[in-house]
Amino acid sequence: MKEKKLEVVGFIFARGGSKSIPRKNLALLGGKTLLNHAIDTALASKWIQRVVVSTDDQEIAESALAGGAEVPFMRPKELANDNSSEWKAWQHALLTLSVNESFPKIDVFVSVPTTSPLRKHSDIDRCIDLLLNSNADIIVTATETNRHPSFNMINLDADEEVAELVIPTKNIVVNRQSVPTKIFDMTTVAYVSRPDYILRANNIFEGTVRAAVIPPERAIDIDNPLDLEFAEFLLNRQTL
Repeated sequence: MKEKKLEVVGFIFARGGSKSIPRKNLALLGGKTLLNHAIDTALASKWIQRVVVSTDDQEIAESALAGGAEVPFMRPKELANDNSSEWKAWQHALLTLSVNESFPKIDVFVSVPTTSPLRKHSDIDRCIDLLLNSNADIIVTATETNRHPSFNMINLDADEEVAELVIPTKNIVVNRQSVPTKIFDMTTVAYVSRPDYILRANNIFEGTVRAAVIPPERAIDIDNPLDLEFAEFLLNRQTL
């Protein structure tokens, strides 16, 4: 049974355009669109009571409605370009709903990106629990990386010939296990915050940020066709 003490709303920001994978949000993975993977996982959360899709695209809007989400507004085109700020799209969604008398006041904002289709609903719930039980302004998700800027991450010069470490160290590092600190990649599994922080800040890292660490097999971020193929492989392995 879902918790009813707080109004927890899942948001999916799914614009129509995409360069790396055309119509990426409607791309199929395991016979289901990335959009529907996100909707289904959000709806399975113990906390999330409703799922809102912000899109500029009519086909995505119709698919979202058919999948059980709400589309109470369409996103302006200026917030749906390749270089548009996702943060401003978050702010737009919250401000738009705040003047909608039929929509209750939101206590917890949860962004569930379409690009992490292998997440579990328990990953989302853990992020919400972490926000509610900490002093954090926002919760992000992360997974341990296989690369490190003091060992095997490099910059190249303008001719892409001369290489140097991203962060050189005084001591020689011979393997990733020898570096002094672990490095994590931010993932797109979920972002959880209180609406007032999103509305007053300009980006994620202005406030107190905490992270939930997600296993790499559930944290894949779909950015290009190879990522999609790898996700299909992992999904098929899960069903064996």
